[in-house]
Amino acid sequence: MTAKGPVRQLLPGARRFLWGRRRALRVLAGWSLLESAQTLLTGLGVARALDDGFLAGRPGTGLLWLGVSAVGALLGGLAARGVFGALGGVVEPLRDALVRRVVARALATAVADPARADTSAVSRLTAQTEIARDGAAGLLMTTRAFVFTAAGALAGLAMLAPVLLPVVLVPLLAGLALFAATLRPMAARQRALLDADEALAAHAGLLDDGARQIVACGAAEAVAERTADLVAAERRAASALARWAAVRTLAVGAAGQLPVLALLGCAPLLLERGVSPGELIGALTYAASALLPAVHALLGALGAAGTRLVVVLERLAAPAPPPVRPPRVGRPAAPASAPRAPAAELRSVTFAHGPAADPVVSGLDLTLHRGEHLAVVGPSGIGKSTLTALLAGTLAPDRGTALLAGRAVAELDRRELAGLRALLPQEAYVFSGPLRDNLTYLAPDAPPALVRRAVEAFGLGGLADGPGGLDTPLDPARLSAGERQAVALARAWLSPAPLLLLDEATSHLDPAAELRAEAALSRRPGTLLVVAHRLSSAARADRVLLLDGPRPALGTHAELLRGSAAYRELVGAWEAGTDGGDGGNRADGGEGARVTSSPRGG
Repeated sequence: MTAKGPVRQLLPGARRFLWGRRRALRVLAGWSLLESAQTLLTGLGVARALDDGFLAGRPGTGLLWLGVSAVGALLGGLAARGVFGALGGVVEPLRDALVRRVVARALATAVADPARADTSAVSRLTAQTEIARDGAAGLLMTTRAFVFTAAGALAGLAMLAPVLLPVVLVPLLAGLALFAATLRPMAARQRALLDADEALAAHAGLLDDGARQIVACGAAEAVAERTADLVAAERRAASALARWAAVRTLAVGAAGQLPVLALLGCAPLLLERGVSPGELIGALTYAASALLPAVHALLGALGAAGTRLVVVLERLAAPAPPPVRPPRVGRPAAPASAPRAPAAELRSVTFAHGPAADPVVSGLDLTLHRGEHLAVVGPSGIGKSTLTALLAGTLAPDRGTALLAGRAVAELDRRELAGLRALLPQEAYVFSGPLRDNLTYLAPDAPPALVRRAVEAFGLGGLADGPGGLDTPLDPARLSAGERQAVALARAWLSPAPLLLLDEATSHLDPAAELRAEAALSRRPGTLLVVAHRLSSAARADRVLLLDGPRPALGTHAELLRGSAAYRELVGAWEAGTDGGDGGNRADGGEGARVTSSPRGG
C-alpha cells in the first residue's frame, strides 16, 4: 500500500475529529495570526530601519523601526504561550479517543472469544497511541507555524519589493518537491519498523506462555534463533529508516537554505533592479529568521512525526496482525542408555525453593520402570509439579540424583534430555502456523499416516478437516484451552521420547476427551507419568503415587483405597467436586521417605 492510500483512508475520520474541535482550532488560529504579525513586523522593521533611518542619516528613525521589530518579538512570545495552551484542546482528546478505540476493540475481541489474547495490543495501547499523540501535536504545531509564518513573510516581501517574491519562492518550492519525493519510501520504512516491533512483541507473548514446555522439549536453541532473527529484523528496519531520515535531512536543508542562497546570489542583480539595501536585508531577515526555521520544523515534522502518525493511525484502525510462527524443531537425538535401566529414578532427592524454605521433596527415592503408567496425586501445593520438573531436568535437586534411562539428568545436555522425555505442563504451547507443523514439532519425520492417527486419537478432526486439512493455519489465541492441550498431547504422542510427563496436561479436556487421550498415551510405547486431577485418571493408572505429608504412598488405586486414609480423603474430595490439583508447592516434610514403583505386568 502506498503512503497516499492510508492518507485518503484516514481523511474522513480526521475531518470528523477536527470538526468536533472547532472552538479549539479557532482559538489556535487566533494566536497564530498574532505570530504572523510578528513575522511581518520583523523583516519590515529591519528594512525601514536601514533605508529610512541609519542609511539616510536618521538614527532616531532607525531605532524607532527597530523598536517596531522588538514589539513584534514580544507579540510572538505572547502568541506562543497562547498557542501551546490551545494545542492541548486538540491533541489530548485525540489520544483519549485512540485509547478508547484500542481498549474497546480488545474488550470486544475478548468477549467474542475469551481464549484469545492479542499480545500486540499492548504495543498499540502504549507506544503507538503515544506516537499518535506526539505526532499529531508536532504536525499540527509545525504546519500551523509554517502556514502563518510563510504568510507573514511573503506579505512582507511583497510590501518591500514584489521582485523579491520569485527569488524566494522558486528555490523554496524546489526544496519542498525534493522533500516530497521521500515521503512514500519513508512511510514504507516506518511501517516495516512497526511490523517488526509487533512481530517481536507477539513472539515474546508466545514465549511467555510456552517457556516451560520449550525448555523441556529441547526447543530453546531453535526458538532463541527465531528470537534473534526477529530482533535482527527490527534492527534492520530501524537502520533503513535511519538511512532515509538522513536523506530527509538533506532535503530539509535544501528547502531551508536555498532561498537564502538565492537572495545572496541574486543580490547584485536585485540592487541593479532598484531593490534597496534595506529591502534586501529585510528579505534576508524573512528568509533566514522566519522561513528557514519554519521550513525546517515543517519538513522535520512531516518526515518523522507525520509519517509515524499516518502509519500508526492506519495500524490502529486495521485488524490485529496474526501471531508469529516459530520455526520447526528437528527430532531430538535420544542418547544411548542401558537397555535394562529404569525409565526414570530419583535417588534420595531433596529440593526446596530457596535456602530458608522448607523442602518440597525430602529424601525421596522413586523408581519408574519402562512401560509403566504412574499417576501422581495429592493435595494442592504438595509438590507434584516439582516432582515432574525434577524428573524432566527443569529443576535440579539440592541433594540426591535424578536419572533418566540410567543417566544422571545433570550430565545430559538439552538435546539429550529432549530425546529422553517430553514434559507437558498445564499451559499448552501452540504456535501460529499449520496444524501439521504443530503436531510434528518434535517429530518432523513422522509419516503422514501416523500424523493422521494422532489427529483421530486426540479428537482434532475439527481442526484438521478444514479447507487446508493438516496445513490449516492455527492462531493460538483463537483456540480454546482444551484445543491447545489436545494439540500438545498429540505432539507428545508423536514424539520419539520414551518418557512422557503430563503435569495436569489434560485439565482443560472434558472427561470423555481425557479418557480418549490417556488411553492413546497408555497404548503408546514408552512410560507415562500423569499428575492426575480427576479420580478417573488415578483409577486408570498402573500405580498411583500419593504425595501427602511425610510418608508418600504407592500402590494401585484399589490398594490405596484400602490402606491409605489420606487417599480415601482425597478421593472423597474429588467425588465431591473439590479440586485436588497441584496449585503450588508446600513442604512435604518427609525425611527419608522411600517409594519404589514396580513395572506393570509383563
